[in-house]
Amino acid sequence: MEERIALCATVSIVKSVITLEAIEMGHFFFPTSPSPMILLQWSCRGLINSHLYAHLRRQRCSQSMARPNSDLAAFREIFSKAKNIAIITGAGVSAESGVPTFRGAGGYWRKWQAQQLATPEAFSRNPSRVWEFYHYRREVMLTKNPNSAHLAIAECEERLSRQGHRVTVITQNIDELHRRAGSKNMLEIHGSLFKTRCMSCGHEAANYKSPICDALEGKGAPDPDTNDAQIPVLQLPRCEQKSCHGLLRPAVVWFGESLDSDILTQAEEVLDSCDLCLVVGTSSIVYPAAMFAPQVAARGVPVAEFNMEDTPATTRFKFHFHGPCGTTLPPALGRHESEPE
Repeated sequence: MEERIALCATVSIVKSVITLEAIEMGHFFFPTSPSPMILLQWSCRGLINSHLYAHLRRQRCSQSMARPNSDLAAFREIFSKAKNIAIITGAGVSAESGVPTFRGAGGYWRKWQAQQLATPEAFSRNPSRVWEFYHYRREVMLTKNPNSAHLAIAECEERLSRQGHRVTVITQNIDELHRRAGSKNMLEIHGSLFKTRCMSCGHEAANYKSPICDALEGKGAPDPDTNDAQIPVLQLPRCEQKSCHGLLRPAVVWFGESLDSDILTQAEEVLDSCDLCLVVGTSSIVYPAAMFAPQVAARGVPVAEFNMEDTPATTRFKFHFHGPCGTTLPPALGRHESEPE
């Protein structure tokens, strides 16, 4: 019998941060109703492994609960009465803008998957390769635009804010497409492609240079036959703070790193107070974000999932709308007939 350790809501167990390695070894499974204590303490970003994913799928299939509702009119009735809406978004939203997700079949940059490059260890071993990867992603994003899902979310936030209601976007995406669409009340829990952090002085700043440094110009091609540029460390992006000149890294949360505690606390406050939650384009396999919506559903708040496929958390939610987010989300978030003109 496979040995598992239950992740219980007790101080003795959750005091230590769960590492990515522990998740990948398959040593943790998750309760149906995660406590806020777990969410606050389990701040280390990790990707659920295939064995655990299969376990959750089997668990879901064995549950007797009914399929989530796909009645748009029923969702709209709840939406019309909501005063504090949380919208959790993932890679599926940006995929519809043509942004590579680096997930699943074909989800490679050269011969590596994102989780092999997006780690402190990978950057320490080969900062040139990791910067090529992120330079490629930055340059790709400069050619992409927000799609109808991003725009629907931003318009909903702006419209409802005039009525004294609150819409908060909690995004796992690092592409800033929500910001470019016009979203204001937003938590970027995994950081941004267009921010850097100095490895020496810790200074963090927005950086939209293209290319980010001269040595990366024309580099970063994703083709598997492309050789590493092997750029000398001193030619990689450097800190411009006076007397520093330290090596810069992308200001994103890598696998195995802790999320920013202030942002995680803000997300927890939003999730604890919302009266409606939407989960848009997420796989529900990247933690701790995968715990957000189930935590909300566990306290009886309606949760609506908008996705191209079912996820391990689907049956915990009241609604599931299947299809491209850019198609399903705009009619869900448009002005309700009860709203003022």
